[in-house]
Amino acid sequence: MSHARIFDISDPSQLPRQPMEVFDDWLNEAGASEPNDPNAMSLATVSGEGMPNVRMVLLKGHDARGLVFYTNLESRKGDELIQAPKAALCFHWKSLHRQVRVQGLVSAVEDAEADAYFNSRGRQSRLGAWASIQSRPLASRAELEAAYAAVEKKYPGEDIPRPPHWSGRRVTPLRFEFWQDGDHRLHDRLVYSRTDETADWTTQRLYP
Repeated sequence: MSHARIFDISDPSQLPRQPMEVFDDWLNEAGASEPNDPNAMSLATVSGEGMPNVRMVLLKGHDARGLVFYTNLESRKGDELIQAPKAALCFHWKSLHRQVRVQGLVSAVEDAEADAYFNSRGRQSRLGAWASIQSRPLASRAELEAAYAAVEKKYPGEDIPRPPHWSGRRVTPLRFEFWQDGDHRLHDRLVYSRTDETADWTTQRLYP
């Protein structure tokens, strides 16, 4: 689709039926105006005890199926997503005074998809995926550097396989909320929602 027009959520009658089209336009514009990481998003999960956790990750793909990020599956977020496979995301583009919130169900990406992304990363990042036992206690920086050196010795070239504990997760959205800053704090808020991933989307405006 063309990115010449940025969708204006103040007039829902002019918006497409699929929220991913609006998100794609907003993300594209953010890529031209944000100084760093327009694909940065907060990722919220829930622990087995019901305690919420949130951290920043990078969006690495999105299409009609959902939004994809990658992680160590044995990390805290990886474990929480196994226990409760649902998540909330938030994008905030300060330069554009816009925010997008997403809620959805989480599933694993295919191995081939994870392999392709892993192989696209720089060599150091691929080695780091092996060296870091993410979210586990670390005695010192030297311990991490020693682990990295050991992995670098094991894989001296570019042929570095994807670790079995490292892969992608796809958030299949059930709710999008688009927020646009307005004068006098009279912001525009528009929600797209559906009951499940096969249902049609409905839209509703919210008070700011």
